[in-house]
Amino acid sequence: MKQGKARFRALLDAGVPDSVGAVLEERGHIVIYHRNVLPEKTPDLVVAATALANDAVLVAIDNDMKQLAQRYGMTARGDKFARLSIIRLCCNETLAAQRLRHAMTFVEHEWAIAEEKAARRMWVEIRQHDLRTYR
Repeated sequence: MKQGKARFRALLDAGVPDSVGAVLEERGHIVIYHRNVLPEKTPDLVVAATALANDAVLVAIDNDMKQLAQRYGMTARGDKFARLSIIRLCCNETLAAQRLRHAMTFVEHEWAIAEEKAARRMWVEIRQHDLRTYR
C-alpha cells in the first residue's frame, strides 16, 4: 500500500474466499478471517455486530441485495448498522479476488471519502462487469 493512504480493517464473511483476504493484505489492510473469530453458521446480525465492534469493513458475497440491505440497516425502519461499511462481492467465488484486485484503488478512494465524515460509511459493490458505490 502506498504511503499516506488510510488502511482499514476488514472482516471476511464465511463465504468469502481466503484469496480475497490475501488481496487486501497485499494492499496493507488488516484482515480478520471469519473462522478465526466466529463459529460456522453465525447469524448475519452477529457477523455485522462483530464487524462494527472491531471497527472493520464487512466483506461479503451475497446474491440477495434486498435481504442484505434490510439486515444491515439500509431501510428507513432500522439504522442499527448505519455505520457498517461493506464491500459486497457480486460475482462468483472464483472471480472474487481478481475483481477485488482490479477494484482496489476504487475501494480505497471510497474508504478515504467515508473517513472524511463521521456519519458516512462505505458501501461498495464489485460486480462481474462494473463497480457501484452508495454514498
